[in-house]
Amino acid sequence: MAKLIYRVARPLVPPVIIRCQRIAPPSPEKLTLRLVMQRLAQCFRLMVGVQDYGNYVRHMQAHHPDQPAMSERDFHRYCLDARFPGKGGKLGKCPC
Repeated sequence: MAKLIYRVARPLVPPVIIRCQRIAPPSPEKLTLRLVMQRLAQCFRLMVGVQDYGNYVRHMQAHHPDQPAMSERDFHRYCLDARFPGKGGKLGKCPC
């Protein structure tokens, strides 16, 4: 009985792929060696915990134009305090 149900529920003809299309083909002017190296460097920096100040400034200009962006020194201090909290009763972490 189970074999009969399986045969009926299964399609008789497998789907045929006519052609494959990329969802978003990369444009040749955007995919340069410099861009690849910049993204790779950004990836390595994020892995070790160094945030991207340029990305933060672009975000602030695009999404929060009425608020001033932090200076680079304040931004890195903010990220360091967020990663290793030690004030106000929070559990402190030692970076070493």
